[in-house]
Amino acid sequence: MPDVEAPTAARSPDLLRPRGSNQVGMRQFNERVVLQALRVHTSLPKADLARLTGLSAQTIGLITARLEEDQLIVKQNRVRGRIGQPSVPLALNPDGAFAIGIKVGRRGAEWLLIDFTAQVRERHAMSYDFPDADALLPAIAEHIHRLRDGLGALAARNVGAGLAAPYLLGGWHRTLGLSKAQSDEWNQMDLLAEVRARTEVPVSFARDTVAACVAELVGGRGHDLKSFLYIFVDTFVGGGLVIDSHLHAGANGNAGALASLPMQPVRAGGALPPQVMAEASLWELEQRLQGEGLDPAAAYDDRALQAPYAAATQAWLGSASLALAHAIVSSTAVLDLADVVMDGSMSRALLQALLDQTRAALAQCNWEGLWPPQLHGGRVGAQACALGGAMLPLHANFAPDHDVFLKAA
Repeated sequence: MPDVEAPTAARSPDLLRPRGSNQVGMRQFNERVVLQALRVHTSLPKADLARLTGLSAQTIGLITARLEEDQLIVKQNRVRGRIGQPSVPLALNPDGAFAIGIKVGRRGAEWLLIDFTAQVRERHAMSYDFPDADALLPAIAEHIHRLRDGLGALAARNVGAGLAAPYLLGGWHRTLGLSKAQSDEWNQMDLLAEVRARTEVPVSFARDTVAACVAELVGGRGHDLKSFLYIFVDTFVGGGLVIDSHLHAGANGNAGALASLPMQPVRAGGALPPQVMAEASLWELEQRLQGEGLDPAAAYDDRALQAPYAAATQAWLGSASLALAHAIVSSTAVLDLADVVMDGSMSRALLQALLDQTRAALAQCNWEGLWPPQLHGGRVGAQACALGGAMLPLHANFAPDHDVFLKAA
């Protein structure tokens, strides 16, 4: 199939051309390849775009003209001082498209508006002990509309919203101290359908820690690492799996669900062994703080490592690091990955302490027959779930491979 495209008719720049995620033609695919190259490399002249994408200079000229007409890319200042003609780098236009990310968690909800370069423009948050559906569902729709309408004349460039939430928000209800009725309400609810029924904005869904993994893949360690196990320590603990720069979801979309990993073998006739969640979640740190008569919300902020919280936090770090080391060794035995990335919704200082103690615990593990992976800190931070949710509609509309979040080599 030829890679030269015919010129397109002039049109109003206020609206985006349809770039749906199904049946993408060659021309749209080539557009997406160019946009992805600019997303990964920040800015590139046309000659470098042609070299990186394998498209001809003529095709690159036609594609970039079309993307500039659609206001998806902008020209930057000429680069002088090199041999030959000065080059004009091209970059994504931050105002080219927008998306909304929604995190629904067990301790709070968060809404982000991001631009075409994945920079956060606006954020809203809500805290609670556990979500009440009658209050939260209307709030989700209200914040979606507030963020979209706040764009004013650019509201038509909002391509959708991405919802990130646990698959079973009411799971582990005994651990959380919930009634069965509270648990059943959320476990039996189709959260995506409920949100879609309350807004005309297109909404997509991903498990919360998978969404966080997407954010790390696209905007964090994924730029340097091709394959890694991702761990996100939140109220509960979970993760995701990246193989060859592709998100690997698993048969049920549940790859990397480390919270459920048993801490020891099942003994005949004995009780079920505890899971990683019982040791390595911020819920467990909350319980330790509350047991000392302290504010459990300190688990998520800078107070955790300060007096009078530090003693309970240090005890939690000791047990959490051992549980996470167990999860990493078990995963390495199955996946044989060279890298593990850990992030969480705690402060950066507490994350660093957890990384340090987990590395120390890993050094004491039995690695016979295995190659120990390198443990890295995540770069995205506490907003990873909501940010990954916002990336879902952006990548569905503009990435070459919307299903697996392909990155350019």
